[in-house]
Order: sequence, then structure tokens, then C-alpha cells
Amino acid sequence: MNRARRLPLDFEGRPFSTAEGSDAGLSKKRMRASDLARPFPATRTPRADSSSADLLIRAYAQRMSESDFFSHVTAARVHGLPLPFAVEHTQTIHVSTEEPTLRDRVLGVRGHHVAPKTITVVAVRGVRVTSAVDTWCQLSTMLGLDDLIRIGDTLVRRKHPFAEMRDLLAAVRRYSGRRGVKLLREALIWIRPGVDSPRETDLRLLIVRASLPEPEVNAIIMSRTGVKLATGDLVFRRYRVLLEYDGGQHRTDENQFHWDVDRLDALMEERWRVIRINKSHLHNPSEVIRRVTVALMAGGWRPVARAQKVPD
Repeated sequence: MNRARRLPLDFEGRPFSTAEGSDAGLSKKRMRASDLARPFPATRTPRADSSSADLLIRAYAQRMSESDFFSHVTAARVHGLPLPFAVEHTQTIHVSTEEPTLRDRVLGVRGHHVAPKTITVVAVRGVRVTSAVDTWCQLSTMLGLDDLIRIGDTLVRRKHPFAEMRDLLAAVRRYSGRRGVKLLREALIWIRPGVDSPRETDLRLLIVRASLPEPEVNAIIMSRTGVKLATGDLVFRRYRVLLEYDGGQHRTDENQFHWDVDRLDALMEERWRVIRINKSHLHNPSEVIRRVTVALMAGGWRPVARAQKVPD
């Protein structure tokens, strides 16, 4: 493309409306050029990035009415909530409104109607979306139990939580009678505050569902002299076993690596058994369970024998 046909600098790399383009002096012919995609009527995006879900959200925001707001999976993406891979990369945009007659019927957009004053709408990075807790409730009709647990753990995570457990409880009560509430109630049983990542959630669920003791989540471990040794991912305090999930930063961040070495040495001096788990280990859950079971039993844990039925 020659220099005369370049987009204005503030248009490059972002969606814009045809009204904006006209105001900036772009001709209709220029806005039909091959380097621009038309994901929705009266909107344009760079064609190279036109399949990006985030860009599609920003593009649709150009045409939203004041009564519209992003919801369901789209709101989850805006909030940064963890979603299954296939769902996270869907290009369908979910938009809700309290005015059913104003529901947008556009290819690539799934419209929803919500009863007035039943949803909290917030602004995130300049776009209107359902609150993170309401989004979690909405997703109960689209996702499975473990997905809802991961999102729930994220809502009440240790750093910068979206909500507290009482907010989730109140939301589920408000959701009573709607489709998906049974799954939300079941998810509440498994959600724990203080988690740092969805992988920690997966690891905790694996442990507990194997009938092993439930660990403390991101619990502080002190030395015998009262010095803080670590904040452990999953802590079996009674048995002096610590289960650590090592994300990518533990391998790529040199400072983190050295800190881990020093911390683990201090824990072992205090006779803690430390088990380190990474993403690859989760592909062999039986081996993870075996390692944790051996460590717990070395610390004094014994499985509870199941009562045998006495024959008649």
C-alpha cells in the first residue's frame, strides 16, 4: 500500500467505526480495502488481527448501545477469568441487555436478555460487562463443575481477589430457581479462598478426590523459632508435608530459582517433606497421588479403613 493510503496513526492496530473513519477523512473505498476486516456492520479492524477474540470484543464495543453489556464467556475474557481452551478462543461475542426489543441480531453475536435489576454491570478497561461474580453465575449454563471451581477459586484468590466467599454465597442465593444453580451450589463446596492459580486448584482437587487429607491453601509455614520459612501452595501441616506447584517462572526467573533453593533448604532443615509438581506431572495423576501418599504416611497419616458390611 502506498503512503497516501495509510491509515491515520491512531487507527493502526485497533478497531474503529466507519463513522470515525469518515470523520478522519477515510473514503468508503479506503474502508473497503483488503487490509481491513468487517467483523460487524459499520466496524473495521486490521485484517491481520481479525481473528483475535480480544480485538473482536473491542470492535463490537464500537457499536454497542447504552443498554448493552458484555456477558457470559465474553465478560469472563474481559475480567481475565480462566476458561477452557476451546471456550476461551471462541469468536462468538456474548452481549446482554435488559431491553429484549433492543437485542442485536448480528452474525457472530449471541444476544441474551436479563431481567431488570438482577445483574450488576461494571466498567472494565472502558467496556461495560457483567460483574465477575455474576459472570461466574451465568457460566453455570455453559461450563462443567471443575471449570466453575477454577473460576470460583480465581474470584476469591489470594492476590487481588474479585470477591469474598460471602459474595459468592449471596450470588448463588439470588440465582435460586434458575438453570445452572445446582451446579453452582456444588462448586461452592469445593471453592477455597487464597489460591494463586488454576493449576493449584487442579492439584488440590486431585488430592482431595483421592481421599487424601485436604491441605491448607497458600498457608504460612514458620520455623520452630518463629521465623517465617515460606508460604506453601498446599500444606499438610500435621504431617509436615508441603506440595508445591512450579509454574514457568520457577524455571525462567533466576531470582525466583535461587529463592526456591534457599527456601527449600530451610524447610528441609525443619524436617518438612517438600514435593514439587509441574505441568507435566499432572498428566500422570496416579503417580502424583502415590508420591503424596508415601510422604503423608511417612509423616504419620494412615488411610481410614472403610467399614465392611457384615453378611446377613
